[in-house]
Amino acid sequence: METRFAANEAFRSESAKAVLACFDPGQFIPVHAPDSDVIVDVRAGHGTVREGGTAHAVGPGDVVAIEAATRRGIHADEGERLEALLVTAPPPTDAEHGPVRRGLQNGTFEPPLDGDAEPSESEGSR
Repeated sequence: METRFAANEAFRSESAKAVLACFDPGQFIPVHAPDSDVIVDVRAGHGTVREGGTAHAVGPGDVVAIEAATRRGIHADEGERLEALLVTAPPPTDAEHGPVRRGLQNGTFEPPLDGDAEPSESEGSR
């Protein structure tokens, strides 16, 4: 399975960005905490939107707003495609997406954030 979700940019300015994110079953945006607010508007399918320590089960018509610097991620349920419009303000920087790139490379929904300790070999095998 391809691990990278599809992101189709619909709008970008210095102050905001809108992306239609399409996830095949089980795909995700790893948990990260950029300095931007995000609104997740679920258009189709079901999944989970992580907001800090809260996991929101979402489906068509659900909207989740998450404040800047809050850990967040999106995970499509197994067995069904998820589509969501993501509006961020301001657009996150490339550096803020380091945990996203690491999580996608490692297939990990919750990669350590910058400054978090990487799990040791023994901790990762539990």
